[in-house]
Amino acid sequence: MSQAVQAGQKLWGGGKSPYNVEYGKLMMWFFLMSDAFTFGAFLISYGSIRFASNSWPDPNHVFKTFPIVGEMRVPLAFVSLMTFILIMSSVTMVLAVAAGHNNDRKGVMKWMVWTILGGLAFLSCQAWEWTHLYAEGAWWGRNPFMNIDGTQSSTNFTNFFFTITGFHGFHVFSGVIINIIMLIMTWKGTFERRGHYLMIEKAGLYWHFVDLVWVFVFTCFYLL
Repeated sequence: MSQAVQAGQKLWGGGKSPYNVEYGKLMMWFFLMSDAFTFGAFLISYGSIRFASNSWPDPNHVFKTFPIVGEMRVPLAFVSLMTFILIMSSVTMVLAVAAGHNNDRKGVMKWMVWTILGGLAFLSCQAWEWTHLYAEGAWWGRNPFMNIDGTQSSTNFTNFFFTITGFHGFHVFSGVIINIIMLIMTWKGTFERRGHYLMIEKAGLYWHFVDLVWVFVFTCFYLL
């Protein structure tokens, strides 16, 4: 081993950063921070346009359907269910990380499966919502919904809605893929052989970030 490599290992504490955080986890935090700036730019742009406008579509009118047998008119009930599903998937991810700390391979697999199912359920709900809005004539460049004061609305609402929720949905999809990979690696005993489940914890950081971002998206589009 070269002296440069040895010096590097000594400097980083054998794979740890100067902040006593595992190097890969630190890099994940840097990535999430940069991603937060991207989401922040989107939401700040949306908020600037939203509150600079004289009027805006009423979310209670736009998001009023609930797919049971036929269609039920319950404002914001469906998106509340989506939010509940995503929050519960964050809980199961916490339990998966806790099982990893205890080197409980079966526990990690069980809770990762539930987390993946929660992510898939959320994506299915979002796909239904997009399909329903498209059927009503909403899409990029098209806004069939009137403003709350009865005036004609611009396409800013739909453009921002599909861009930001689509960007978030892509993150959820990416998280599901990452979690599936983590599940396969756990099933194969990769982390058990390594003696730790740090990769599960890193995947958990990403998943919690996605859940947290949804809280802001939910507030901006469905409540304000």
